[in-house]
Amino acid sequence: MIKSNRKVKFFATALTGLLAVGLSEANAEQPDRESIAQVALLQSLAQGYFGGTVTAKELISRGDTGIGTFEGLNGEMIALDGVIYQALGDGTVIVAPDTTIIPYATVTFFDNDYEVKVTDIKNKADFEKVMNAVVKEHGVNSFYMVKLHTEFESILFRSEYGSKAPYPTLVEALKGKQTEFTEKNIKGTLVGLFCPSYMGELNSPGWHFHFISDDRKKGGHILELSVKDATVYFDKTDKFTMILHDDPAFHEINLKKDMSEDIRSAEQDTKGKMQ
Repeated sequence: MIKSNRKVKFFATALTGLLAVGLSEANAEQPDRESIAQVALLQSLAQGYFGGTVTAKELISRGDTGIGTFEGLNGEMIALDGVIYQALGDGTVIVAPDTTIIPYATVTFFDNDYEVKVTDIKNKADFEKVMNAVVKEHGVNSFYMVKLHTEFESILFRSEYGSKAPYPTLVEALKGKQTEFTEKNIKGTLVGLFCPSYMGELNSPGWHFHFISDDRKKGGHILELSVKDATVYFDKTDKFTMILHDDPAFHEINLKKDMSEDIRSAEQDTKGKMQ
């Protein structure tokens, strides 16, 4: 009696096909966890490119943690644990809809590579000094995303109301629409990015910090802080991916223009100090 292996072969073929599809889907779904993904340039934002073609949904597929802003410079972005939060001009926070347009942002999939205890931090300069020591130990030419969750003794953060086209430069927009908030003894999370010195023409070298409260009701770009006791977690990243906008207006920008002073002012100055 001859036994047919047709069913067995069919099953094996089908199983092989399913495995191939499964592996293909798995590979497609596996993001690169060791890459910083940046949408556009801080220099394009500084010149007033507040539009874009990348959506919040697309951005979060590139990383679950990071910072940025929104179309029209309508508030500050805090990406945390796979959710994009939008800190609005009045200091309140919403979850950004998937279709929200992102002109500029930097995200990664956060992995805890290093951690350091910080105590009795009186101001942001002291905090950066501790952070820079960690960077120096592990490599100054890498990127670092950091997270810190604690009760802040005090924190000064800003957001801004959105502008409409034709857009002003970043500093001009902040002069008229920047809002600042001081909180005492507030629990929340700091999300920060360190860019190496060679990123001067693509971003801002050094540190950039955003904040969101535990109740997800307050947040923005950090201008000053003090912390009594906390642990900072570092994700060291040695790859960089840039996503440029598919928009003719983006390609009309003169990215050779020196915007370093505008960027410094936007990063550090309170409303009263902006010139």
